[in-house]
Amino acid sequence: MPLDLTYDDPASDVVLDAAAGVRRSILPGGVRLLTQTDRSVRSATLGLWLPVGSRDERPEHAGSTHVLEHLLFKGTSRRSALDIAAAFDEVGGDSNAVTAKEHTLYYGRVRSADLPMAADVLTDMITASLLEEEALRTEREVILEELAMAEDDPTDIGYETFLAEVLGPETAIGRPVGGTEQTVTALAIEDVREHWREHYTPENLVVTAVGDLDHEELAGLLVAGLRRGGWELADGALPTRGRREGALAPESAAALDVAAIAPHRLVRPSEQNHIYLGGQGLSALSEDRHALSVLMSVLGGGMSSRLFQNIREQRGLAYSVYSFSAGYRDAGLFGLYAACRPGRTAQVVELLAEELEQMGSGGITATELERAKGQITGSFALGLEDTSSRMGRLGTLELVHGRYTSVDETLRRIGEVDVRAVQDLAARLAASFSTRVEVGPES
Repeated sequence: MPLDLTYDDPASDVVLDAAAGVRRSILPGGVRLLTQTDRSVRSATLGLWLPVGSRDERPEHAGSTHVLEHLLFKGTSRRSALDIAAAFDEVGGDSNAVTAKEHTLYYGRVRSADLPMAADVLTDMITASLLEEEALRTEREVILEELAMAEDDPTDIGYETFLAEVLGPETAIGRPVGGTEQTVTALAIEDVREHWREHYTPENLVVTAVGDLDHEELAGLLVAGLRRGGWELADGALPTRGRREGALAPESAAALDVAAIAPHRLVRPSEQNHIYLGGQGLSALSEDRHALSVLMSVLGGGMSSRLFQNIREQRGLAYSVYSFSAGYRDAGLFGLYAACRPGRTAQVVELLAEELEQMGSGGITATELERAKGQITGSFALGLEDTSSRMGRLGTLELVHGRYTSVDETLRRIGEVDVRAVQDLAARLAASFSTRVEVGPES
């Protein structure tokens, strides 16, 4: 069974999964360390997670989490920006960062012999970055180019618009992760520093690492690196009690006939119309999340899926067509996507909705159920061959779920999904269509 993690014991040091080599400790300052030792590889992936994302920003500071992520690569009191980049390049490793709605992650993948360097550089970045005005001026231009690049991609702008419409454009979770041109331009260096001081603290930090490593040795490297950067790590301190909740997404509206949903149109110079259709879905903590994975696989998860076979293979109405979902701690969404020539839009929209509605009324076959389970479990198992994927899984379990679940337990939960669970969920989602976004040429 899943093992609930301990937050109240400052001496917490637990072997979460002896067979898989997974261990969790609370270090001085309340820093959480989760490792999976794997002696079959010669590398290690190290991730430093902060449970702060774009939904934690004040509206006037939208984009500050993403800006801060960029600035932490621009130099510390001990290293220049070039030094940070060269540290990983010269050993053949790689390093990067991700800003999401509910977390920020800094990570590096190196040979196991170079893990001390990775720990030193990453802890230096999060504790002792200079956060200078000149660096902000330069990096702001880079970020504005990044936002412009997303505006040029119809799938990027379409998805962001769809997400905002479903979750609420005025809610924190509905705002774009990178902010807007206006908010990024207005952001002052003191705003970024304030964001760093508030959120980058020992009790918020979660470190996950997978590969050829020693848990105790890595713990020592992390404590030394964080203290070197100026963090005070008190013995007996406790970690943050899970993620602070943000504003909930709005309640679902009454079910609408898909044909009656007015599309949110974005005019772009494009040969195709990019269609996003869907509504509110399941949170990341929902007990039905495994049934949702099966549903998404059957509906639009591959070349054998219903959407692909009906809309592309049998009718030739689109080249790209699929289903998708996203889950957060207290909200979620589901969507169907297709790109087609503008004159086919009405027919494609009708077919997209029809497939989900038919799953809700008639269910799926036993063959479809088993094929979907095979696809999910196979891709899940293959993904875990990579140390970076396993590092990400440990971080997600800690930050989102607050408990460790073994691979075997996850596979068992997927295996328990039955035809009735998928049909019931499909019926619920089919009654939740609320949003339609189209990106394409002027009609």
